[in-house]
Amino acid sequence: MAALAIAGCGLGPGADVGSVSLTATQEFGAEQLVEDSVEANESDTVMRVLEGSASIETRYGGGYVKSIEGISETQRGGDPYDWFFFVDGIESPVGAAEYPLQGGERIWWDFRDWKATNHVPAVVGSWPAPFVDGYEGEPHPVAVECDGGAVRGACEEVETALEGEGVKLAKGSPDGAIRVLVGPWAALRTDPAAAQIEAGPAESGIYAKFERHGGEYQLVGLDPDGAAARRFGGDAGLVAATRRLEAPPVWVVTGATPAGVQIAAGLLDSGDLRDHYAVASEGGEVAPLPVR
Repeated sequence: MAALAIAGCGLGPGADVGSVSLTATQEFGAEQLVEDSVEANESDTVMRVLEGSASIETRYGGGYVKSIEGISETQRGGDPYDWFFFVDGIESPVGAAEYPLQGGERIWWDFRDWKATNHVPAVVGSWPAPFVDGYEGEPHPVAVECDGGAVRGACEEVETALEGEGVKLAKGSPDGAIRVLVGPWAALRTDPAAAQIEAGPAESGIYAKFERHGGEYQLVGLDPDGAAARRFGGDAGLVAATRRLEAPPVWVVTGATPAGVQIAAGLLDSGDLRDHYAVASEGGEVAPLPVR
């Protein structure tokens, strides 16, 4: 009985809840190690699904993942590396052995450098999660907040992308909504959740920032250590996600200029976002963030 409990199993498998997807990568999604679709049941957890699809080692009674496919916690070049996981694009508030599944979840494990931060509250790489079914087992309304007429076309493109995934958009911004902020950075930076970007990855989990030069902003991509690694042109766009405390996640579709916002709006699809923490785009090139 004790052994079954440690493994995250109940007295029986329980009823089927549907399929869940599992991905394991390293280096911020740069290299895929595992990709699987698993039929889950009521007794399954994130840990149990991982055990069934990959070769793993655990610690602390099976509650902590030490290695996946032979890749284990370590240091590289003096920087700490470890495994982290997201469910529906949200950093889990509980351990993998304690996270029950309801079906439809997108589970993403990533082995990465955490020198700059061990806390990345939300990522864009599980699109169209968390918009389609919510997160942490609960549905949430989705609200697009558009800043001004200069980016109306970008806002319409964002709305079309979400509706194309079957998302019914809320009117206004009701309590508990997952918000998508669309607009130039000069406007979005006044939002408390978006403003965390200016405090760096340790606060926002986003490996990008905007530098102000005179009256203009410039998008800067950061490396895994949180240092400036690439300065983008004035019309570059950024799509990133963050979360403030326990509030719902907030996505930003932004740039230094309205043209940059329009470019960012065109990135809302699996081809551009899959397995990326955040993305920037300039001159038709999609640049995953952090810059490596």
